[in-house]
Amino acid sequence: MPRLKFGAFLAPHHPVGENPMLQFRRDLNLVEHLDRLGYDEFWCGEHHSSGWEMISSPEMFLAAAAERSQRIRLATGVISLPYHHPFNVAQRMVQLDWMSGGRAIFGSGPGALASDAHTLGIDPMVQRDRQDEAIAVIKRLFKGERVTAKSDWFTMQDAALQLLPLQEDMPFAVASQISPSGMTLAGKHGIGVISIGSLSSEGLNALRTQWNFAETAAAKHGETADRKNWRVLLSWHIAESRDKAIAEARNGLLRHHNDYIVGTLQRPGAKPFRDPDDAIERTAFSGDAAATIGTPDDLVERIKSVLEISGGFGTLIGFVHDWANPENTARSWDMVARYVVPEINGYLAGLRQSQDFVATNRGVFERAKEAIMAKITENEAAAAALAVTRGSRLGDVSASNVPDLDKVRERPATR
Repeated sequence: MPRLKFGAFLAPHHPVGENPMLQFRRDLNLVEHLDRLGYDEFWCGEHHSSGWEMISSPEMFLAAAAERSQRIRLATGVISLPYHHPFNVAQRMVQLDWMSGGRAIFGSGPGALASDAHTLGIDPMVQRDRQDEAIAVIKRLFKGERVTAKSDWFTMQDAALQLLPLQEDMPFAVASQISPSGMTLAGKHGIGVISIGSLSSEGLNALRTQWNFAETAAAKHGETADRKNWRVLLSWHIAESRDKAIAEARNGLLRHHNDYIVGTLQRPGAKPFRDPDDAIERTAFSGDAAATIGTPDDLVERIKSVLEISGGFGTLIGFVHDWANPENTARSWDMVARYVVPEINGYLAGLRQSQDFVATNRGVFERAKEAIMAKITENEAAAAALAVTRGSRLGDVSASNVPDLDKVRERPATR
């Protein structure tokens, strides 16, 4: 099985009440932390209302993150294309690509918050068509074409980028939730997709069907839908034990759901949790739970299940939240990198095989022990010292050929 990449998705979702300057700095610290831990991608969203999601320019945030990281790919997750002139979006992405040393991923969407579209006076009925139209134009600009185009919402006259992306082929990706529009758009343009709807049980169960939309659209338009460019989003909080993870996440989870999902967004069908115990049970342990709150082993099991349900994808993206405090959140990402990533990608298989071989093939090393004892016994001073040597561990020496000195001393002397 191809190795799975791992990343993080910052909407962000931060409770109202904390100093915004410190929130921005904490989010930048997280990028730096994930870069050191070896994560592959970091996604950052665009929002203009709701209070909880206050990053309005993902390109600006990611440019700052580029200066504090070395290798992690930096993705707009996502730019809401109907809110912007496509030429300006293309120019900002090119600048981000150069400023990050060729690490930019261009993620786009139609716009997630109805309040954002309302603020800008945009009819929600046209948002998805505008995203489609903008992607087609931006792809042409990235190829170096000079574009003249007139739409009901933008105009270009002999427009050409004076600087092309640093990457020869900057990755594109579109957001997909429950409707087929995101997957269909990805297939039509032959680009990647990030499944955000997988944060719910309904979204998880629909993943295989959703991918079929991408493949059907790709075939219709002469493109290819490649699973390696498919990203799936999951929520988790991981600790050394399940009880510890629950204790760390319970209060923040309750606040996130009741204050934001229900109280602010008023998402259809969402009902407030009664208390922290109800929040934990319904989010991570009921029959239709989609999140993981527990140990690295719990998350490994969940990931394997999602891979089976979906048929396979290229990158697993963890949703960044404030269920736990910043210290325990950083620890959770650390544990996933240390224990979950190597388990999923088979990095430990050879080490375990080597350990098992040494532990179960003791006869292979008997002659090495005999060689050591032969040298000891043929030297009178060494043989005399052996008689008074206490114990056979010789400290914590790391060698498989150390003889059992206690047994040797029990043997009758020979001349």
